[in-house]
Amino acid sequence: MFFQEAQEDPSLERHFKGHRDAVTCVDFSINTKQLASGSMDSCLMVWHMKPQSRAYRFTGHKDAITCVNFSPSGHLLASGSRDKTVRIWVPNVKGESTAFRAHTATVRSVHFCSDGQSFVTASDDKTVKVWATHRQKFLFSLSQHINWVRCAKFSPDGRLIVSASDDKTVKLWDKNSRECVHSYCEHGGFVTYVDFHPSGTCIAAAGMDNTVKVWDVRTHRLLQHYQLHSAAVNGLSFHPSGNYLITASSDSTLKILDLMEGRLLYTLHGHQGPATTVAFSRTGEYFASGGSDEQPEVDFPGPPGRGRSVESVQSQPQEPVSVPQTLTSTLEHIVGQLDVLTQTVSILEQRLTLTEDKLKQCLENQQLIMQRATP
Repeated sequence: MFFQEAQEDPSLERHFKGHRDAVTCVDFSINTKQLASGSMDSCLMVWHMKPQSRAYRFTGHKDAITCVNFSPSGHLLASGSRDKTVRIWVPNVKGESTAFRAHTATVRSVHFCSDGQSFVTASDDKTVKVWATHRQKFLFSLSQHINWVRCAKFSPDGRLIVSASDDKTVKLWDKNSRECVHSYCEHGGFVTYVDFHPSGTCIAAAGMDNTVKVWDVRTHRLLQHYQLHSAAVNGLSFHPSGNYLITASSDSTLKILDLMEGRLLYTLHGHQGPATTVAFSRTGEYFASGGSDEQPEVDFPGPPGRGRSVESVQSQPQEPVSVPQTLTSTLEHIVGQLDVLTQTVSILEQRLTLTEDKLKQCLENQQLIMQRATP
């Protein structure tokens, strides 16, 4: 277990080596001083971003860890596991934890509400459950999914919950009424991950059908549709600015998307196997990813506007860029632009149909008026 700075690649800040099996999940603390990672090796590790600092290895789960999330204050850390439990840890040298039990199958996802008073979990038992953090109490279940639930997240204001399932749906829930507000059914396969945009106005969902889709939670309209990966998309994370989205895929790549322009910015090829998880730091200065190559990696920010331009990142590629890679990147960009164009044409067609319907109605009304006016 040691820290190694990857001098050969200026865009890669650090490898963290210590897990004995695939890394399944990563999350940053609020002040970006700590990075937590969970693994198939059943261990939770908390890494300090300061070089040469000691890492903590926490044991307690009896099976693979599938999800981690720091509380908003950073004083607590939640983890979920195949052992059907959720644990809340105090991320210090003692590593004390409390186990929460109510799920009857693997816990796939855990996420704190913005006030830290509650957290939400998703499980293979087909339920989403909400818990009281400090009272250490199970509160209620949301039970309309008909297959495993892979992910559940609170909205930034804590009023909504979004969940993603192997039943190929994304569901939006009202926390207070505990009712499903809307089901998004456009995915062609299992939905692996979902999260809210920092503004709370839209959600992004990743799927086994290699796609990422962005919906408006107010109108429920599909805003953007990306099909840039060549294998399942396993995770995604919004940049705190809300302008960028990073994705992790079984095709071993991470991709950063410019949401304002609806296009691919660039592709990162650091992982040697499937990239299983990715997360921006709370300040947007870093992002971390994990995969089957058993080590979380921390990268400098890709998005422009924080000291590095897109050009500076692209001019320092992770590996020599060959002609086929350049061609692939160009084709991906074209496909992305075609997706946006297709969506735009679809919207225009809908508007044209509405206009034609209204014009037809006006002409019919005018004819009726003229008929009545004729003696």
